[in-house]
Amino acid sequence: MRLSLIQMVILSAIVLAFSLSADDTDYAAERAALVEEVRSYAVRDPGTDESLFGGKVMQAMAAVKRHEFVPEYLKAEAYKNHPLPIGYGQTISQPYIVALMTGLVDPGPDDVVLEVGTGSGYQAAVLAKLVRQVYSMEIIEPLAKQVEERLERLEYGNVETKLGDGYYGWEEHAPFDAIVVTAAASHVPPPLIQQLKPGGRLVIPVGGRFMVQSLLLIEKTEDGEVLTRQITAVRFVPLTGDH
Repeated sequence: MRLSLIQMVILSAIVLAFSLSADDTDYAAERAALVEEVRSYAVRDPGTDESLFGGKVMQAMAAVKRHEFVPEYLKAEAYKNHPLPIGYGQTISQPYIVALMTGLVDPGPDDVVLEVGTGSGYQAAVLAKLVRQVYSMEIIEPLAKQVEERLERLEYGNVETKLGDGYYGWEEHAPFDAIVVTAAASHVPPPLIQQLKPGGRLVIPVGGRFMVQSLLLIEKTEDGEVLTRQITAVRFVPLTGDH
């Protein structure tokens, strides 16, 4: 039986729709499996507060399509619980660390958050599911251009990106309810402390490339006192810039 041109077009559309649906279902299952792996990882880590991996954080992790934030050749690895290279000497962070840092700043629906080190945009996307507005800075120009296009394509309308040195923050939009730094600094940048709202939280890895880095949680009290707590040992690419 020969199919008419219209029948062939309809059949092709059905096959394409089924393929896309199957693809999305597969990735949804992988996202769900990743969320469970992150939860179990938190339980096994004796230094981790399991309450940080609460419902809202894990719902955001489950909603963000990590395969959209990795290079094409690494899509099969997108839902593994480890970092992946994204070019220019940078990485997309391990999902467990993304969940941990998100939980540490305890984002609320009306919060305005600064992210230093946009990278692939994955951490910004997770935060965007939980807060009113994310401002994110990337110092590597090709990555900044890529991520701007990616977040626009994926319709993250509450994320604004900027090419610039995040060490100095984004004073125009300060103060921030929370600040997330996704690259290791040799010290906590004073401008970020200044731009943190009283009652706000800042999470940042501190230490050199070849040293043990510490993930720090910094809280600014309502009266302006700065409290620092060491959370866990981590490994991040270094914060770059002239400082």
